[in-house]
Amino acid sequence: MKKLKITEMNRLTMEEFKEEKKTPLVVVLDNVRSLHNVGSVFRTADAFLVEAVYLCGITSTPPHAEIHKTALGAENTVDWKHYEDTHVALEELKAKGYTVFAIEQAEGSTMLPDLELDKKKYAVILGNEVKGVQQSVVDACDGCIEIPQFGTKHSLNVSVTGGIIIWEMFKKLAP
Repeated sequence: MKKLKITEMNRLTMEEFKEEKKTPLVVVLDNVRSLHNVGSVFRTADAFLVEAVYLCGITSTPPHAEIHKTALGAENTVDWKHYEDTHVALEELKAKGYTVFAIEQAEGSTMLPDLELDKKKYAVILGNEVKGVQQSVVDACDGCIEIPQFGTKHSLNVSVTGGIIIWEMFKKLAP
């Protein structure tokens, strides 16, 4: 088995990516501190044709060398917006017909394997590395999705969580 060279992978150009039909999914980062997490979410969003990434609160925005280090240019392909307040982003998404889920461990959350989606538009909110998604943001969401965990730790890294959630949503919503 021979590894493929980059030139053999037939990836989209930046222009082709912009024109490609997107997965009806927006990823919202709620006060994410780590620039590496931000970059990783951009890169995963690019891989699975996510519509946009919303960067809220203290979450840094491109252009930034530390975001680029993990995004590897995906910050230039995936559409993004910055909001000072996550609530404003959430209100805008709901006004545009998105169903919004916080990715959070909460009473009544839906376990990811049990999540059923139709072909609507969705947004998922990933929270701060220490505090998670703000409670007031959770309260304003349509529900919470939880990734089952079976070990001793209480949570996953934001970029790992993003990867799992984006992949699962892509499988259910792929264009």
